[in-house]
Amino acid sequence: MDLKSLIRDIPDFPKPGIMFRDITTLLRDAEGFRYTIDTMAEKCSGLNVDFVIGMESRGFIFGAPLAYQLNAGFLPVRKPGKLPAPVHCVEYELEYGTDKLEIHQDAAAPPARVLIIDDVIATGGTAAATAQLLAQMGCELAGFGFIIELTGLEGRKKLPDVPIVTLVEY
Repeated sequence: MDLKSLIRDIPDFPKPGIMFRDITTLLRDAEGFRYTIDTMAEKCSGLNVDFVIGMESRGFIFGAPLAYQLNAGFLPVRKPGKLPAPVHCVEYELEYGTDKLEIHQDAAAPPARVLIIDDVIATGGTAAATAQLLAQMGCELAGFGFIIELTGLEGRKKLPDVPIVTLVEY
């Protein structure tokens, strides 16, 4: 299946000069969405993970059904103030400023193997920050999975040396 044909290009969003890759058109296509989850599950099946982490919010969309397919638990990574129990927190650099991510301290314990999933890898900052949260927990990072990789931004260079699965490259 040609996933690129299901991803809509939105020029000049969120600002002039940016080509936004919109996944909502992929999500509304039942066959395309099923293919995306099934293909990612197939490519990640050998990683033998206990948990899949998805980052707020699009990582939830792909992470939860992928965890189901991999017979693994799902762990949400949220923006600050959204989780009710004690959390691990990491601050990370954005293009213009900083942001924070959190995960419950009791979400997983060593020696759990964890796969980090998100819709897109661009600069790699969010994925790298999530890997730092996983390190705070003492769990093993098994790999990363992304539906889209924006190769020109070289986000892979910020990530630890583990398997990285992508389905579509721009």
